[in-house]
Amino acid sequence: MRFIITHPMHSHPYHPELASGAGVAAVAAAAERAGFHGFGFTDHPAPSQRWLEAGGHDSLDPFVALGFAAAQTTSLRLIPNIVVLPYRNPFVVAKSAATLDLLSGGRFILAVGVGYLKREFAALGVDHAERAELFDEALQVIRAVWTSDDISFEGRHFSARGITAHPRPASNPYPPIWVGGNTAAARRRVAVHGDGWCPFPAPAPLVQTAGTAAIDSPPVSTICGANVTRRAGTSPRSMSPSPTSTAAVRQARTSMPTPTWAVWKSWRRSG
Repeated sequence: MRFIITHPMHSHPYHPELASGAGVAAVAAAAERAGFHGFGFTDHPAPSQRWLEAGGHDSLDPFVALGFAAAQTTSLRLIPNIVVLPYRNPFVVAKSAATLDLLSGGRFILAVGVGYLKREFAALGVDHAERAELFDEALQVIRAVWTSDDISFEGRHFSARGITAHPRPASNPYPPIWVGGNTAAARRRVAVHGDGWCPFPAPAPLVQTAGTAAIDSPPVSTICGANVTRRAGTSPRSMSPSPTSTAAVRQARTSMPTPTWAVWKSWRRSG
Protein backbone atom coordinates (compact mmCIF):
# COMPACT_ATOMS: atom_id res chain seq x y z
CA MET A 1 0.00 0.00 0.00
CA ARG A 2 1.27 3.45 -0.91
CA PHE A 3 0.09 6.70 0.66
CA ILE A 4 -0.29 10.20 -0.74
CA ILE A 5 -0.79 13.43 1.17
CA THR A 6 -2.30 16.68 -0.06
CA HIS A 7 -0.74 19.83 1.37
CA PRO A 8 -2.98 20.66 4.36
CA MET A 9 -4.08 24.10 3.19
CA HIS A 10 -7.74 23.18 3.54
CA SER A 11 -9.37 26.18 5.14
CA HIS A 12 -10.26 29.82 4.58
CA PRO A 13 -8.55 31.83 5.81
CA TYR A 14 -5.42 29.70 5.49
CA HIS A 15 -2.65 29.43 8.05
CA PRO A 16 0.13 31.78 6.77
CA GLU A 17 2.88 29.25 7.44
CA LEU A 18 1.31 26.77 5.04
CA ALA A 19 1.51 29.29 2.20
CA SER A 20 5.17 30.11 2.83
CA GLY A 21 8.18 28.59 1.12
CA ALA A 22 9.40 27.31 4.47
CA GLY A 23 6.04 25.71 5.24
CA VAL A 24 5.75 23.95 1.88
CA ALA A 25 9.36 22.77 2.15
CA ALA A 26 8.80 21.47 5.69
CA VAL A 27 5.66 19.50 4.82
CA ALA A 28 7.11 18.06 1.60
CA ALA A 29 10.39 17.04 3.24
CA ALA A 30 8.58 15.56 6.25
CA ALA A 31 6.26 13.58 3.97
CA GLU A 32 9.22 12.14 2.10
CA ARG A 33 11.09 11.22 5.29
CA ALA A 34 7.94 9.60 6.67
CA GLY A 35 7.70 7.33 3.63
CA PHE A 36 4.75 8.86 1.80
CA HIS A 37 4.67 8.02 -1.90
CA GLY A 38 3.26 11.30 -3.20
CA PHE A 39 2.47 14.92 -2.37
CA GLY A 40 0.06 17.34 -4.00
CA PHE A 41 -1.91 20.58 -4.03
CA THR A 42 -5.49 21.41 -4.94
CA ASP A 43 -6.45 23.67 -7.86
CA HIS A 44 -8.71 26.68 -7.28
CA PRO A 45 -7.38 29.76 -9.12
CA ALA A 46 -10.56 31.86 -8.71
CA PRO A 47 -12.92 30.48 -6.05
CA SER A 48 -15.99 32.46 -5.07
CA GLN A 49 -16.34 34.10 -1.68
CA ARG A 50 -19.59 32.20 -1.21
CA TRP A 51 -17.83 28.85 -1.69
CA LEU A 52 -15.03 29.82 0.68
CA GLU A 53 -17.50 30.85 3.38
CA ALA A 54 -19.40 27.57 2.91
CA GLY A 55 -16.35 25.47 3.77
CA GLY A 56 -14.09 25.91 0.75
CA HIS A 57 -10.38 26.55 0.99
CA ASP A 58 -7.61 28.74 -0.35
CA SER A 59 -4.96 27.20 -2.58
CA LEU A 60 -1.59 27.68 -4.22
CA ASP A 61 -1.05 27.15 -7.93
CA PRO A 62 -0.41 23.38 -8.13
CA PHE A 63 2.28 23.48 -10.84
CA VAL A 64 4.29 26.27 -9.21
CA ALA A 65 3.95 24.78 -5.72
CA LEU A 66 4.89 21.28 -6.90
CA GLY A 67 7.95 22.71 -8.63
CA PHE A 68 8.99 24.21 -5.30
CA ALA A 69 8.31 20.91 -3.51
CA ALA A 70 10.31 19.01 -6.13
CA ALA A 71 13.38 21.07 -5.30
CA GLN A 72 13.07 20.09 -1.62
CA THR A 73 12.75 16.33 -2.22
CA THR A 74 14.35 13.52 -4.21
CA SER A 75 11.91 10.60 -4.38
CA LEU A 76 8.44 11.97 -3.53
CA ARG A 77 5.98 11.69 -6.43
CA LEU A 78 4.35 14.99 -7.41
CA ILE A 79 0.60 14.49 -7.77
CA PRO A 80 -1.83 17.44 -7.92
CA ASN A 81 -5.20 16.86 -6.25
CA ILE A 82 -6.37 17.67 -8.85
CA VAL A 83 -5.76 19.88 -11.91
CA VAL A 84 -9.10 21.14 -13.25
CA LEU A 85 -8.23 20.53 -16.87
CA PRO A 86 -10.90 22.71 -18.57
CA TYR A 87 -9.52 25.80 -16.80
CA ARG A 88 -6.37 25.82 -18.95
CA ASN A 89 -5.30 25.54 -22.55
CA PRO A 90 -4.02 21.95 -22.97
CA PHE A 91 -0.86 23.06 -24.77
CA VAL A 92 0.04 25.10 -21.68
CA VAL A 93 -0.79 22.16 -19.38
CA ALA A 94 1.35 19.85 -21.51
CA LYS A 95 4.31 22.24 -21.26
CA SER A 96 3.93 22.81 -17.50
CA ALA A 97 3.60 19.09 -16.81
CA ALA A 98 6.49 18.12 -19.09
CA THR A 99 8.74 20.72 -17.47
CA LEU A 100 7.85 19.59 -13.95
CA ASP A 101 8.36 15.93 -14.86
CA LEU A 102 11.70 16.62 -16.54
CA LEU A 103 13.14 18.80 -13.78
CA SER A 104 11.99 16.38 -11.06
CA GLY A 105 13.52 13.36 -12.77
CA GLY A 106 10.25 11.76 -13.83
CA ARG A 107 8.33 12.13 -10.57
CA PHE A 108 5.19 13.87 -11.87
CA ILE A 109 1.72 12.31 -12.22
CA LEU A 110 -0.94 14.39 -13.97
CA ALA A 111 -4.15 13.96 -11.96
CA VAL A 112 -7.03 15.78 -13.67
CA GLY A 113 -10.75 16.39 -13.31
CA VAL A 114 -13.55 18.29 -15.03
CA GLY A 115 -14.27 20.67 -12.12
CA TYR A 116 -17.60 21.80 -10.71
CA LEU A 117 -17.57 25.42 -9.42
CA LYS A 118 -19.69 27.46 -11.86
CA ARG A 119 -18.49 30.85 -10.63
CA GLU A 120 -14.88 29.79 -10.96
CA PHE A 121 -15.52 28.68 -14.55
CA ALA A 122 -17.19 32.02 -15.28
CA ALA A 123 -14.31 34.01 -13.78
CA LEU A 124 -11.87 32.14 -16.01
CA GLY A 125 -13.96 32.63 -19.14
CA VAL A 126 -14.73 28.93 -19.56
CA ASP A 127 -18.19 27.56 -20.33
CA HIS A 128 -19.17 25.27 -17.45
CA ALA A 129 -21.59 23.37 -19.71
CA GLU A 130 -18.74 22.48 -22.10
CA ARG A 131 -16.36 21.19 -19.44
CA ALA A 132 -16.69 17.48 -20.27
CA GLU A 133 -15.97 18.02 -23.96
CA LEU A 134 -13.11 20.40 -23.15
CA PHE A 135 -11.67 17.75 -20.85
CA ASP A 136 -11.77 14.98 -23.45
CA GLU A 137 -10.21 17.14 -26.17
CA ALA A 138 -7.53 18.41 -23.81
CA LEU A 139 -6.35 14.90 -22.95
CA GLN A 140 -6.00 14.08 -26.65
CA VAL A 141 -3.92 17.21 -27.16
CA ILE A 142 -1.68 16.60 -24.14
CA ARG A 143 -0.79 13.03 -25.11
CA ALA A 144 -0.10 14.10 -28.69
CA VAL A 145 2.18 16.94 -27.58
CA TRP A 146 4.11 14.62 -25.27
CA THR A 147 4.69 11.89 -27.83
CA SER A 148 4.84 13.42 -31.34
CA ASP A 149 6.46 16.16 -33.39
CA ASP A 150 4.83 18.38 -36.00
CA ILE A 151 1.37 17.56 -34.68
CA SER A 152 -1.87 18.91 -36.03
CA PHE A 153 -5.12 18.84 -34.12
CA GLU A 154 -8.57 19.96 -35.15
CA GLY A 155 -11.26 19.80 -32.49
CA ARG A 156 -14.30 21.79 -31.56
CA HIS A 157 -12.42 23.78 -28.90
CA PHE A 158 -8.75 23.52 -29.86
CA SER A 159 -7.02 23.78 -33.20
CA ALA A 160 -3.31 23.66 -34.02
CA ARG A 161 -1.01 22.86 -36.93
CA GLY A 162 2.62 21.83 -37.08
CA ILE A 163 3.33 21.96 -33.33
CA THR A 164 6.51 20.50 -31.82
CA ALA A 165 7.02 20.99 -28.08
CA HIS A 166 10.36 20.04 -26.56
CA PRO A 167 11.86 19.18 -24.09
CA ARG A 168 9.77 16.06 -23.60
CA PRO A 169 8.84 14.64 -20.17
CA ALA A 170 11.39 12.41 -18.48
CA SER A 171 8.80 9.66 -17.92
CA ASN A 172 8.54 7.04 -20.65
CA PRO A 173 6.38 7.26 -22.67
CA TYR A 174 4.87 10.14 -20.65
CA PRO A 175 3.74 10.93 -17.09
CA PRO A 176 0.85 8.77 -15.88
CA ILE A 177 -2.57 10.40 -16.15
CA TRP A 178 -5.04 9.85 -13.32
CA VAL A 179 -8.66 10.83 -13.95
CA GLY A 180 -10.81 12.14 -11.11
CA GLY A 181 -14.55 11.96 -10.50
CA ASN A 182 -17.28 9.66 -9.21
CA THR A 183 -19.97 9.73 -11.89
CA ALA A 184 -20.51 7.07 -14.53
CA ALA A 185 -19.13 9.50 -17.12
CA ALA A 186 -15.99 10.02 -15.04
CA ARG A 187 -15.45 6.28 -14.70
CA ARG A 188 -15.83 5.90 -18.46
CA ARG A 189 -13.09 8.51 -18.90
CA VAL A 190 -10.86 6.49 -16.59
CA ALA A 191 -11.35 3.44 -18.81
CA VAL A 192 -10.68 5.40 -22.01
CA HIS A 193 -8.02 7.91 -20.95
CA GLY A 194 -6.70 7.03 -17.52
CA ASP A 195 -3.72 5.28 -16.00
CA GLY A 196 -5.42 5.56 -12.61
CA TRP A 197 -8.62 6.74 -10.93
CA CYS A 198 -8.98 9.53 -8.34
CA PRO A 199 -12.40 9.13 -6.70
CA PHE A 200 -13.67 12.17 -4.85
CA PRO A 201 -14.77 11.36 -1.28
CA ALA A 202 -18.20 13.00 -1.34
CA PRO A 203 -20.67 12.33 1.46
CA ALA A 204 -24.26 13.36 0.86
CA PRO A 205 -23.98 17.04 1.97
CA LEU A 206 -21.26 17.68 -0.63
CA VAL A 207 -22.86 15.85 -3.54
CA GLN A 208 -25.12 18.69 -4.68
CA THR A 209 -22.42 21.35 -4.45
CA ALA A 210 -19.88 19.26 -6.35
CA GLY A 211 -22.37 17.89 -8.85
CA THR A 212 -21.05 14.38 -8.42
CA ALA A 213 -22.09 10.95 -7.21
CA ALA A 214 -21.84 10.15 -3.52
CA ILE A 215 -18.90 8.15 -2.25
CA ASP A 216 -19.21 8.21 1.51
CA SER A 217 -15.84 7.06 2.74
CA PRO A 218 -13.26 7.80 5.42
CA PRO A 219 -12.72 11.55 5.82
CA VAL A 220 -11.32 13.40 2.85
CA SER A 221 -8.40 14.28 5.10
CA THR A 222 -7.12 10.70 5.03
CA ILE A 223 -4.25 9.77 2.81
CA CYS A 224 -4.90 8.22 -0.60
CA GLY A 225 -2.86 5.39 -2.07
CA ALA A 226 -2.55 3.89 -5.53
CA ASN A 227 -0.37 1.93 -7.87
CA VAL A 228 -0.32 3.18 -11.44
CA THR A 229 0.61 0.43 -13.86
CA ARG A 230 -1.61 0.95 -16.87
CA ARG A 231 0.36 0.88 -20.11
CA ALA A 232 -0.18 -0.94 -23.38
CA GLY A 233 -3.81 -1.82 -22.73
CA THR A 234 -3.63 -2.90 -19.10
CA SER A 235 -6.45 -1.93 -16.73
CA PRO A 236 -6.32 1.33 -14.76
CA ARG A 237 -5.82 1.14 -11.01
CA SER A 238 -7.96 2.89 -8.45
CA MET A 239 -6.73 5.53 -6.02
CA SER A 240 -9.02 5.12 -3.03
CA PRO A 241 -8.97 6.69 0.44
CA SER A 242 -7.09 4.73 3.06
CA PRO A 243 -6.31 5.45 6.73
CA THR A 244 -3.09 7.27 7.44
CA SER A 245 -0.20 5.07 8.48
CA THR A 246 0.41 5.55 12.21
CA ALA A 247 4.17 5.27 11.78
CA ALA A 248 4.13 7.80 8.95
CA VAL A 249 2.10 10.28 10.98
CA ARG A 250 4.42 9.85 13.96
CA GLN A 251 7.43 10.54 11.74
CA ALA A 252 5.74 13.56 10.16
CA ARG A 253 4.93 14.92 13.63
CA THR A 254 8.60 14.97 14.60
CA SER A 255 9.61 16.68 11.34
CA MET A 256 7.05 19.48 10.98
CA PRO A 257 7.16 22.86 12.73
CA THR A 258 4.55 23.04 15.50
CA PRO A 259 2.13 25.45 13.72
CA THR A 260 2.21 23.37 10.53
CA TRP A 261 1.55 20.17 12.46
CA ALA A 262 -1.31 21.80 14.39
CA VAL A 263 -3.03 22.87 11.18
CA TRP A 264 -2.48 19.47 9.57
CA LYS A 265 -3.81 17.63 12.63
CA SER A 266 -6.88 19.88 12.79
CA TRP A 267 -7.48 19.39 9.07
CA ARG A 268 -7.25 15.59 9.39
CA ARG A 269 -9.77 15.54 12.23
CA SER A 270 -12.23 17.89 10.55
CA GLY A 271 -13.04 15.57 7.64
